Amino acid sequence: MSEKPKNETADKATDEAKKADKPAPADDLKTTRHTLGDLAYTATTGRVVLHEEVTEDDKFNGRQPKAEVSITWYTLDDADVTERPVTFAFNGGPGSSSIWLHMGLLGPRRVDSGDAGNLTPPPFGLLDNEESLLRHTDLVFIDPISTGYSRAVEGGNPRDYHGFSKDIESVSEIIRLWTTRNNRWLSPKFLIGESYGGTRGAGIAEYLQTRFGMALNGVMFIAPAFNMETLYHTSRSELPDPLFLPTYAATAHYHGLHEGRTLEEVVEEARAYADEFRAVLAKGQNLAPEERAAAVAKVASLAGVGEDYVDRANLRLEHTRYYAELLRHKRLVTGRLDTRFTGPADHYTHEQMPYDPFLTGTDGPYTAALQYYLRSELEYENDHVYERLSRAVHPWSYKEFEGEAVDVIGKLGNVMRLNPFLQVHIAMGRYDGGVPIEAIEYTLDHLEIPLAARERIETKSYPAGHMMYVHEESRVRQSADLAEFVQRASSRER
Repeated sequence: MSEKPKNETADKATDEAKKADKPAPADDLKTTRHTLGDLAYTATTGRVVLHEEVTEDDKFNGRQPKAEVSITWYTLDDADVTERPVTFAFNGGPGSSSIWLHMGLLGPRRVDSGDAGNLTPPPFGLLDNEESLLRHTDLVFIDPISTGYSRAVEGGNPRDYHGFSKDIESVSEIIRLWTTRNNRWLSPKFLIGESYGGTRGAGIAEYLQTRFGMALNGVMFIAPAFNMETLYHTSRSELPDPLFLPTYAATAHYHGLHEGRTLEEVVEEARAYADEFRAVLAKGQNLAPEERAAAVAKVASLAGVGEDYVDRANLRLEHTRYYAELLRHKRLVTGRLDTRFTGPADHYTHEQMPYDPFLTGTDGPYTAALQYYLRSELEYENDHVYERLSRAVHPWSYKEFEGEAVDVIGKLGNVMRLNPFLQVHIAMGRYDGGVPIEAIEYTLDHLEIPLAARERIETKSYPAGHMMYVHEESRVRQSADLAEFVQRASSRER
């Protein structure tokens, strides 16, 4: 029996009919009311549909749904929206949801995770966050596409959003949409981003200003990754090694390898040596043997590792290798994002750290807390996996930076020049082994703004790591610092 000829026209018509019958994506939100002490507030969580204007063959086809973005926001009841600030928060990665800032520092409820050397065992728990920034500003937490519950619409391509520019544009559009729908254009407005959220935050601040005319009162950065050249070791850059050395010295001191000396002494010695160290590395193979031997001895002494190791590493202590080496003699691996954390390995011949004890120590508590909180207290149900750290976004596109380092400090400088009222707050962790204090400071030193504008930038450092708020003393102090910043930057009397 011969096959019937395929009717492609009929098949296409059937497909179009099926699409026409399918309901368009719609916002899926749940609103509940709560109190935090004397603070009465409303919480809304779920997903909002991201639309984009589409033009095909020179014809405008309207705003079409492209993604469903997970979002949680908190607003103070009965507040004057022209006086009440609002802060838009996101983490980094790329690929991170907003779980960390939401449940660790800013939100009205926070995770009971413990800290280095004193982690809370399962099943963990939730606590009231008496220091929540909600006392001073409404809060909007955004999960970029492919993180949290955010997904491309059915049939859409999530990879369209897995890159520098499209990520900035999509998160900015959610901010614009929320601001418009909630009539908050006259509210004092802030951003807060952590890690790659600093990369994203600088871009969003500029984009909001130049694309939508949205002028911000302030931007808060937590361990911001402004300039990737300062953070990743390559054979062509002399920047990372000197900039990481004070963090190595601080880490060695924390783990007892600088007996009889204070933390301040060893860090200042490492900072003082940085310029000389950079000059040493710049000489390459022209470095005299005696000069090289002196540099090897100095770096080994500060970093707390053997001279033979520094010599074999050719003076370049790439950080993921260093965190595997430092406590090898104790059969431990140190954390990267917080070098105070340690953990065992399966064996101790790893060239690079096999995992990050900080991430494994905090992932479980944060995930459990958020999953319980969303369903039990915010009453939102969604059977998707909440992607707290999504691998699906990789490889992340940096096509805009082809042939050069990813560096957004120029975007921050541009928006500070365009908006003479924009205030900037930067938080840094002494034991942050991913984005060291000195790398952030170096980048800020190259920010091209008028000298007077530098007075609008404040920096704060804390005795903890990348997520400095896992350290209780730092969390309380950081919460107070953020509150003071928001209050000052919101004032109309500046």
